[in-house]
Amino acid sequence: MANRDERNEYATAKWDAEEVRRQAASEQHRRSSGGGNRRRQAKRNRTIAYFACVLLVSCLLAGIGWLLVNDVCSLNKAPVEVEITVEEGDSRGDVAKKLHDAGLVNSRLVFNIAGTFLHYDRYVEPGTYKLNSDMDFRALITNMHDWEADAKAAQGLVKVTIPEGYTVREIIDLLAENGVATKEDLEDACANFAYEDYDFLDDDKIGTIDRMEGFLFPSTYEFDKNRSAVYAVETMLVYFKNSISQQMLADIKASPYTLQEIVTMASLIEKESIGDDTERKNISSVIHNRLENPDSNKGGRALQLCSTINYIMKHDGVKTFDTEIDSPYNTYINPGLTPGPICNPGLSAIQAAIYPADTDYYFFALGTDGKSHFFTDYNDHLKFINSDEYQPIYS
Repeated sequence: MANRDERNEYATAKWDAEEVRRQAASEQHRRSSGGGNRRRQAKRNRTIAYFACVLLVSCLLAGIGWLLVNDVCSLNKAPVEVEITVEEGDSRGDVAKKLHDAGLVNSRLVFNIAGTFLHYDRYVEPGTYKLNSDMDFRALITNMHDWEADAKAAQGLVKVTIPEGYTVREIIDLLAENGVATKEDLEDACANFAYEDYDFLDDDKIGTIDRMEGFLFPSTYEFDKNRSAVYAVETMLVYFKNSISQQMLADIKASPYTLQEIVTMASLIEKESIGDDTERKNISSVIHNRLENPDSNKGGRALQLCSTINYIMKHDGVKTFDTEIDSPYNTYINPGLTPGPICNPGLSAIQAAIYPADTDYYFFALGTDGKSHFFTDYNDHLKFINSDEYQPIYS
């Protein structure tokens, strides 16, 4: 009996021990299983976050890419047509700003970068170009180039712009630099060739290039480099002759002046003027008043124009003692006009010489405001040049 009870107690104790082990194992399994689930959940969360970031970045890059494509390829832009002027010395950034301000590009930075691959430096050159928003970056760059000039250059044609107020020597240098002819041939053509039908040329000056001063008309020309220097010079003489209308010739004939004197006067006006036609006509009135009223106590006979001293010295910047230089072109010591033109004036200056403003001006001086100031009375003129408003042009 005692043995049976002992066996029962042993069995019960054994069952209890096994139950405890099962419960412990179950608890350990539960804990182990719970930790694994948390780790798996955390891993899933990280994976989701990663792919979400990838998706977000991809969408962002795609959006930026689409904007760049729109810009580079000129998609979805408002219709714009403008003239863009590329100045000498403009950098790529300067041009990008002009295009951006005109609404032709959205990103100046992207245009700058794209320009490297689209050969910006090879194509873009100074000039004024018509561009529009339908042009992509490549088209914008290639259209800022004078292809017509390239074609003409291949044919031996060269475009040269002669500015108003250039002297014969400056024109010869300019044509030689552009390959129209050699400097020696151009000098010979100006000095020695007997041009017919141009009676305004002074035969007394044959043998010197000065005979052409005033009559090589400022304009933009297309010269054929395969032609002679004489052809280039005669092209400019023809342009001068055709620019003086019959009415202008008739009005000159009715005046006290010859065509040569009018051109000489126009050359002085051209060199003294820095403004518009109104200023030119006022300067012309000063010259006319002094020439036509030589005994006036206001102006006297001498024109006293600094431009004539510059012509003698062949540089700007007149010194006080230069006004005493012995030369027939010195209008400080010689009365009347110079012996001939001092430059090649434009049509506006010639018209101003023929048709001066109706004034009582005898004096003018340059002000610090960049404008010419005109005076009837010498004392008023003197007061101005002694003021802070006067811009000295010689020392």
